[in-house]
Amino acid sequence: MQAVLRAKSPAERLAILDAMWRSASKMIRQSVRRCHSEWDESQVAHETARRLSHGAF
Repeated sequence: MQAVLRAKSPAERLAILDAMWRSASKMIRQSVRRCHSEWDESQVAHETARRLSHGAF
């Protein structure tokens, strides 16, 4: 896997990272919505950010 990533340009690596970040964010947001269906979008967004930042947010 390292060889594959090293062969990519910096722009390609950033595109991969962006896609992974968006995917993780979407999965976490969906999980939070399932667990807390009573929350509004602001609360879901805040909890998603907290989880993505490992509690630093």
